[in-house]
Amino acid sequence: MKSTKVTVTEVATSPATNLASRRSFLKISGLTLAGTGLLLAGCSDDDNPPATPDSSMLPGVRNGKFDLGGGDAGILTYAYALEQLEADFYTRVVNSNTFGSIFNSEEQQVLADLYAHEVLHREFFKTAITAALAGTAGEVLPTLQFAYNSVNFNNRDSVLGTAKALEDTGVRAYNGAGRYIQSADYLLIAGKIVSVEARHASAIRSLISPGTASFAGNDIVDANGLDLADKPSMVIPDVAALNFIQTAFTANYLP
Repeated sequence: MKSTKVTVTEVATSPATNLASRRSFLKISGLTLAGTGLLLAGCSDDDNPPATPDSSMLPGVRNGKFDLGGGDAGILTYAYALEQLEADFYTRVVNSNTFGSIFNSEEQQVLADLYAHEVLHREFFKTAITAALAGTAGEVLPTLQFAYNSVNFNNRDSVLGTAKALEDTGVRAYNGAGRYIQSADYLLIAGKIVSVEARHASAIRSLISPGTASFAGNDIVDANGLDLADKPSMVIPDVAALNFIQTAFTANYLP
């Protein structure tokens, strides 16, 4: 494969220049990785679940509803559900009839990059989980259904505000789930993806408040300079409160 030399130069602080630089940064960094129905009851109280769940903890249908499962397979399925949501949202954004009128060309490119990244992440997790569950009784999470009744896709603020909520949630979800991943390979993958998600969050915040320090605000970075990290039982209620996910599923074996 032909290598590409990347030259890093200091950029000015004007919003337009920063936006172009962030767009390029997203393009370089992101593509190198080959609601209503969500039921909250039953997240596990165990902060150290086993890496390889027994057959009763594998992802699959229980009592008529899909459960995300436990162990590494459950964490991967949890991430897959979040990536389905993000990919679906950005798909609707870039395919909106007003996409070209409410966002300028630079903003369109940033959002198109995020769309491409999230679709890639979604498909990666689908493939990874399929391989991880091969030869077991576990099942891959089906394609979820979504609705965005609270989002106006014809309004810039509504779209960016929703994107901000999703990206910020994604970062703290990956950070919080990392401590429960036992496989070194899966942990490495999660680390790479959360790095990209953090860039997404920064990019969206810069679109909303260009030229400010919002990209590292106190609401997403703690007093130690670290991104927030929450375990699944803390993230899932926040995602459910958005009322975007319409497919019922449970999380009985996740911490």
